[in-house]
Amino acid sequence: MSYEIPKKVQLLGTDIQKEQLKYHTKKVLVSKEFTFDSAHHLHCYEGKCQSLHGHTYRLQVIMLGRTDERGIVIDFADIKKITKEKVIDPLDHKYLNDVLPPMNTTAENMVVWIYEQIKEALIDEGWSPEVILEEIRLWETPTSYASVTRALMEE
Repeated sequence: MSYEIPKKVQLLGTDIQKEQLKYHTKKVLVSKEFTFDSAHHLHCYEGKCQSLHGHTYRLQVIMLGRTDERGIVIDFADIKKITKEKVIDPLDHKYLNDVLPPMNTTAENMVVWIYEQIKEALIDEGWSPEVILEEIRLWETPTSYASVTRALMEE
């Protein structure tokens, strides 16, 4: 296999024009994933989860929007900032029964709370309505997750 080394980098204004940066007007889903570790226990549950235990949660945040003049829906760094401030920092290495609102700390309850936190941040930071929170997925184990979509939350 042959590899070519670029002879020069592409220059804005010379090799590509600003109006060429936006390639299309389609809506695009963008996603970022996170992990955090937390402990919890469940009430009114018969099984292992009634006792205090921990998980390495995996969180996927999926947003929808049209690209701006640069061809970007929302910078992945902005998704990271919002999610870290509103979800990861408050939950990572915490006892969920203490830090979440009064609820059974099931993945099904948590995913709705997470959706609410991120949607509110998108509004507060001026991203909405151009960028829409489309789906949140929360894995409690590598093979088990709960999910909410915008359509489900608007029912």
